[in-house]
Amino acid sequence: MEEGEGEFKVKVFKWQMRNNKMEWKEFDKGIFLVNVLGIVFNPETKDILIGRRENDPYIKELTWCFPGGRPAYNKELENELKKEIKNKTGLKIESLGAVFAKAYPEKKEFLSIYYLCEVVGGKEKTGEDFVELKWVKPEEIEKYFTTSFHPKLKEYIMNLK
Repeated sequence: MEEGEGEFKVKVFKWQMRNNKMEWKEFDKGIFLVNVLGIVFNPETKDILIGRRENDPYIKELTWCFPGGRPAYNKELENELKKEIKNKTGLKIESLGAVFAKAYPEKKEFLSIYYLCEVVGGKEKTGEDFVELKWVKPEEIEKYFTTSFHPKLKEYIMNLK
């Protein structure tokens, strides 16, 4: 690589990201948009919180999903998860740790990291990106999702107690 060529590629990459002009076909591995998602679990009722989105700009088929979002650079992932869930649900959560990660067949450039979470405060209300919130039983959750639902994630959720 010529001197300065690497810098130029980084600038082009940043411009493409900012302007949603990324040519993902050029990359066969290693480049992802990261999402942090919360499996917000109520241990008393054994319910999980999901939110309904409309007109998702990235995955057209997406309707119901776990709350979360894309973390900012140079920030702790769990802190960003807490902020995103608060913005979308009004709830303050505590993360109990990462439990699963997956890439999507619908959007190969997306990588989601799932965290088990519990509510520790706040007042439930729809916020940023969500038009509806719903608490559902683990065995009902998959019927709400219109995107791929990984079998290992399903197994994990079904075993929550």
